Order: sequence, then structure tokens, then C-alpha cells
Amino acid sequence: MGELKEFFWTFLHTITDVLPIAGIIFGFQFFVIRKKIPNLKRVLTGFFYVVLGLALFLQGLEDALFPIGKMMAAQLTAPAFINQPLFAMSAGLIEGTEAVAQNIEAHWLQYFWVYVFAFTIGFSTTIAEPSLLAVAIKANEVSGGTIGIWGLRISVALGVAFGISLGSWRIVTGLPLHWFIITGYIIVVIQTFYSPKLIIPLAYDSGGVTTSTVTVPIVTALGIGLASHVPGRSELLDGFGLIAFASLFPIISVLAYAQLSEWLVKKNKRKRMQ
Repeated sequence: MGELKEFFWTFLHTITDVLPIAGIIFGFQFFVIRKKIPNLKRVLTGFFYVVLGLALFLQGLEDALFPIGKMMAAQLTAPAFINQPLFAMSAGLIEGTEAVAQNIEAHWLQYFWVYVFAFTIGFSTTIAEPSLLAVAIKANEVSGGTIGIWGLRISVALGVAFGISLGSWRIVTGLPLHWFIITGYIIVVIQTFYSPKLIIPLAYDSGGVTTSTVTVPIVTALGIGLASHVPGRSELLDGFGLIAFASLFPIISVLAYAQLSEWLVKKNKRKRMQ
């Protein structure tokens, strides 16, 4: 009963979120265009399914994805795990679990599995992102097959994976967030001047595509969980700051993918001419 009650309130909140959108659409239809909505029954049924789907999705986030991300961050940063002799020796600390346990501020190398988990979860969630798949299919159709579906998806996924892994390392080390964001966008600006013009809008859009239904909940949970278990970190700044890495680095990776593809094409042309 408790779960049904919780879902009921989630459903009501979802209705209040969707109502302004429905109000704008119906308002323009009736008062601006001044025409009746064709297939009104199907439209209303569709709106109900949208609200129900969003409510189920939000409930799933609260009951599954968010707890999983926080749980993994808690387990991977637990002193009993990171203070193992293997990680202690790799970090150049004193050998022995008891001696390492005295070091509260663990060396960044001791969080090795956090970076591995961040990379793999970033890659897998981006590959599974439905919005990215839709964009990749449309980009392939519009470009006449020049932009490969899997090439684009993998390049974006690698960018997200590297970005989240780097962001996790930043949370552990405590380095300022703005250093990474400013440096990243400087790289993007430089890449823009040397990238094929047709790929630039798609590359910039890939940053927004990746911060969607599948990627954001898990990355947010990981960031908040990691920030809450590393001493001296802010859940708001450091936790949600991880999303910035997931948005920025796909732009860099897609531009790099386009630059590499262009370079290979030019290289093959030179070989043919010779």
C-alpha cells in the first residue's frame, strides 16, 4: 500500500508538470489556429499514456536507479575496500591495512575502481540512450550514410565515459570544477575551427542528447554518492558537477571523430593519387 500511495502522489505531480505543456498546445489550437483537434480521443489517450509513462519512469528512478548509483559509490569508496593492501601499495602508502586506515584522506589511486566503474557505466548508459539512437539514425539518413550510426554512438559514448571518469577523479582530488569546464570549452572552440562544418551542429547537440533519460539519473546518483562519501566534498557542486562532464566531453569526442574521419579520407585520396 505504501508503494501504491507513493506512486499515486508521483502520478499527481507528473500531471501538474504536464498540464502547462498541454495548456499551451490546446490553447494555440483553440485560440490561435481556431480549429478543432482532429482525433481528440486519441490525443487525450496519448496524453494519459505520456503521464503514466513519466510517472512510472520517475518511480523507477527513485526505487532503482538512484539507490543503485549511491550504493555502488558507497561500496567503492568504503574504507574497508579502498584500504586494501593492493591499493595502498599502488598509491605509494605504507604497506598494511592498519597503517593505511590511519590515512583518512585516501590517495586518489586508491579509488581506481571508482574510475573504472564511472567509465563503464558512462559508456553503457550512453549506448543505451534512446535519444542518442534516434539522433544517430536521423543523422545517418540526412548525411546519406556519411555519418555512421555506430560510429556516432561509440564516439559519443567514449566522450561521456571519459568525462565521467575524469569528473570522478576531480571529485576525489578536490580540484576546482571551473578549471576543467573552462579548459574543456577552450578545446571545443579550437576544435570547431578545424572540424568539418557539417558535423559542428551535431557535435554540439550531442552534449544535450547524452544528458537524457538513461544517463542522467545514474550519473547524478554516482556523483552525489561519491561526493557524500569523499570527505570535504559538496553533494550539490561536486555531485551535480559530474553532469557537466557528461555534457562537455561528448562534444570534444564527436568533433575529434569528425576530424579523424576527414583526415583518413584525405589520406586515402593521397594514396590513390600516388
